Amino acid sequence: MTQPVRIPADVDREDTVLANLTARQLLILTVTGLVLYTAWTATRSFVPAGVFLIPATPIAACAVFIALGRRDGLSLDRLLLAAVRQRLAPTLQIAAPEGIHPAPAWLTVRATHPQPTPASPAALRLPAEGVTEAGIVDLGADGIAAIAVCGTVNFALRTPAEQDALVAGFGRYLHSLTTPAQILIRCQRLDLTAQIGELRQRAASLPHPALEAAAHEHTDFLDHLAAGSDLLSRQVLLVLREPVHPAARLDNASRLAAALRRHKDRHGVEPTNPAARRAAEAHLVHRVHEAAALLNPLGVHVTLLDAGQATAVLASACNPDSLLPASAPLTGADDIVTTKAADGWTP
Repeated sequence: MTQPVRIPADVDREDTVLANLTARQLLILTVTGLVLYTAWTATRSFVPAGVFLIPATPIAACAVFIALGRRDGLSLDRLLLAAVRQRLAPTLQIAAPEGIHPAPAWLTVRATHPQPTPASPAALRLPAEGVTEAGIVDLGADGIAAIAVCGTVNFALRTPAEQDALVAGFGRYLHSLTTPAQILIRCQRLDLTAQIGELRQRAASLPHPALEAAAHEHTDFLDHLAAGSDLLSRQVLLVLREPVHPAARLDNASRLAAALRRHKDRHGVEPTNPAARRAAEAHLVHRVHEAAALLNPLGVHVTLLDAGQATAVLASACNPDSLLPASAPLTGADDIVTTKAADGWTP
């Protein structure tokens, strides 16, 4: 019979190598020490030790601060590298999967370049290439992914026996995983406009005047609460990923066509067979149903997001501070807006 194993809370923590330091920390400190020692060896014949310590001390302090410092769970060297990458990235990026086409010659001849010269646009590269009608997220070379929203249970109010049953049931689901999975807990802004409007609309139909007065009082409280504080809601998402293997058997014509398309593929990967992609999507949906079958008895309801909901989640993750709700109906990039509906423009 297997014995329970205690899993630490910091499962993402890097392994320590020496003196409770990770390999990255040791590398930063060692390289800095070797550079300073080499500089001291080369200059000690004509530079006094006190003069050498003037520039060496802040350099060593910065190296120690970068190697040992952390912010928001990330080491400072990773944050510094991310800042450098962001600084070197193009400032103007547009959605152009096919690439940026140069302007026509008749336009560039007549164009005048103001000072300073405007930044050239670059193609925006996102991990997700699109969302299918079934709600499956296309990750390109990384395969496909499915996003499911999960309910929550109040663990603290359960008895010890019920808590053990919940932990055992969740452990059975974790043991069933054979492919990558991610449990994402995200906070998003809560908009009570629809709930307040519905409550005010139904208040007049309540059977007693006291109930109607209580409903109006509650709507006033919700208005005051929304105006005086930033309301947040918590959402638990289960993200399952499935790799899509390229076609293994192709005839000569298909291989020639694949070779001609391969150099145009911006990922540089072998094109996948549509049958293999459909099989991967079916297997991914089956994995979501398996998760629902294992977690629903625990009180955690798992629901696969459709295409609109998955797109809204991706849009909200890319722009979390947007004032536009993630569930708002948006017009596609290729749609032509022709008429105006009651709630906005419609294609």
